[in-house]
Amino acid sequence: MNQASVEPISTTGKVIHELNDLLSNYHIYYQKLRKFHWHVSGPHFFELHGKFEALYNDARSQIDEIAERILTIGSRPIGNLTEYLRTSEIKELSDTLTDREMVQQIVNDQSMLTEKMKILIDSASQVGDEGTVDMISGFLAMMEKESWMLKAWLA
Repeated sequence: MNQASVEPISTTGKVIHELNDLLSNYHIYYQKLRKFHWHVSGPHFFELHGKFEALYNDARSQIDEIAERILTIGSRPIGNLTEYLRTSEIKELSDTLTDREMVQQIVNDQSMLTEKMKILIDSASQVGDEGTVDMISGFLAMMEKESWMLKAWLA
């Protein structure tokens, strides 16, 4: 029998590093969304409580996809909170925020994540890693739309 050979996915340490960096930042973003979901109060409670839950469910799914992509291209994803906290540019919050401050914080975090995604797409494109480009492009489009909606809510 003639078996077709499978070509290895073309990638670099740079792409893996950027995927792990995105993974770390996504974990902190995710946990922040969970905190906001639990702590939101006031006249926009019902609206934001549900929105924050939808956002953290999306983030949880994307975290899993990023980690699985790292495994798919032959590396290992970062898997501990200490490393996430050390490497993430998105930082935890220890204070209590108003609902508007929470939404503004999410918009700020999304801006940072979308910039990281754009850099990652460029790096993955340069090495022909179309799987990573496709996955991250989808995340980017969804996050840009969510950010637009949150900015509209803030206006």
